[in-house]
Amino acid sequence: MFTNEASAQSETGSKLKANLSADLVSSYVWRGIKQAAGASAQPAVSASLNGFTLGVWGSVDVTSNDHKEVDFYASYTSNNIIFTATDYWWDGEDALHYFSSPTDGNVGHSFETALAYTLPQSFPLSVSWNTFLFGKANKKANGDNSFSTYIEFNYPFAIKEVGFRIGTGFTPWASTIYGTDKFSFTSVHLGASKEIKITESFSVPIFANVIVNPVHEDINFVFGITLR
Repeated sequence: MFTNEASAQSETGSKLKANLSADLVSSYVWRGIKQAAGASAQPAVSASLNGFTLGVWGSVDVTSNDHKEVDFYASYTSNNIIFTATDYWWDGEDALHYFSSPTDGNVGHSFETALAYTLPQSFPLSVSWNTFLFGKANKKANGDNSFSTYIEFNYPFAIKEVGFRIGTGFTPWASTIYGTDKFSFTSVHLGASKEIKITESFSVPIFANVIVNPVHEDINFVFGITLR
């Protein structure tokens, strides 16, 4: 995600950074699974200090009330390793019970922990492990926790002025959130991004992603622009 960044230097030398951005996408596809029927607006705000980041990300379907999402997260970065904890809220418009615990099976909070690592710049392959610990969407039919897990690999590269990213993601076991009953690939994707120069001092980042979901036999081609 492209961001607009501001920073402030404290008396102790620590540097506080703040980021603000918004994506406009033709459709919202998350880990190979389409989340909203139409185009979506996706704002993001975060603040970082000494490796710690607090942020919020959201998505709303601009063509209907089909989807509304607000996710708060906290992360820590050190030596190419990122640990993240995220509270997802997926219940959308008119749910009207946001202030409830993610351990309550009647509400839509889902809590996930994630660990990501990127290899050195000479071969910048990244891998992430993401596991849901709480949430009604994470429950099996018998009430047990499915610990829905998604593992993803990504590799970035560039051709002239276009940045590319190729990757894949899978569930290692049955998952209620991803709709799988065994080890399954839910995403095989190729993304491209570029900045379109409007004037000498202003440019607009654009991106496109082709996302194939093998287990659900689906494919999506997503286009987006970033405002920053």
